[in-house]
Amino acid sequence: MERAEIITKIKSVITDCFPEMDVSAIEEDTVINTETSIDSMGFVLVICKLEAMFDIRIPERQWNKLSTLGDVADAIEKRLPKA
Repeated sequence: MERAEIITKIKSVITDCFPEMDVSAIEEDTVINTETSIDSMGFVLVICKLEAMFDIRIPERQWNKLSTLGDVADAIEKRLPKA
């Protein structure tokens, strides 16, 4: 799966969870919990939905290391099966 597709799917999940948010302004270096209106509980919801969507598991102890959209994409890419 291409990184651009992963980013698109992440933004889709964010839109599903927060329909009022304009995800077009979110870039890979956007810090999710300070530069968006996503709080910690919202972030947990997004991560759980992404885990289900991609059929992966990101250990909870690593969640606090995911601060930007790019960090989340990296975590997903790392756990996807290699083609």
